Amino acid sequence: MPFFEDYQKQLLEALQRVNLQRVQQAASWFREARDHERQIFVCGNGGSAATASHFVCDIVKGASYQRPARFKMLALTDNLATLTAYSNDVSYESVFVEPLRNWAQPGDLVMAISGSGNSPNVLRAVEYANQAGCRTIALTGRDGGKLGPLAQLEINVPEPHMGRIEDAHMVICHMLAYFFMEAATD
Repeated sequence: MPFFEDYQKQLLEALQRVNLQRVQQAASWFREARDHERQIFVCGNGGSAATASHFVCDIVKGASYQRPARFKMLALTDNLATLTAYSNDVSYESVFVEPLRNWAQPGDLVMAISGSGNSPNVLRAVEYANQAGCRTIALTGRDGGKLGPLAQLEINVPEPHMGRIEDAHMVICHMLAYFFMEAATD
């Protein structure tokens, strides 16, 4: 039992260190993107890819279904054929930036999720999004890596343990999704 109690205690401490004002700012950017019919793109690797996909599902279905204002949101991780084609034929660094070159427009929103903050494919996507006039949000862990200062808005989980970073990222995504499902009046 001590392991589980310790894990829970450390996870709760990590969540307490999340800057909720930045989460609120992210919600504001999501609302603006929705209200102006902008695209929202989300990306990440491994567990962060799963978080991106889960988050998009929560927003596209839960925060859009039977509502007058709907989100236009895609996880860049969800088209396996495109992802593997770019990985195989070009480079793994290009798997997120190349689809963004097809779809991203000024005013769109790009959210990158990376526990280390140093994934080259995520960095390339955010670099391009910044150059293309998109807003950029990073969910990071540890010290934010290279991604934290690259994004226009960083929501950092200052925790060394990857599992607790990923747990906290999912909680942040649920905060955002359920804000639009339960608290937002418009």
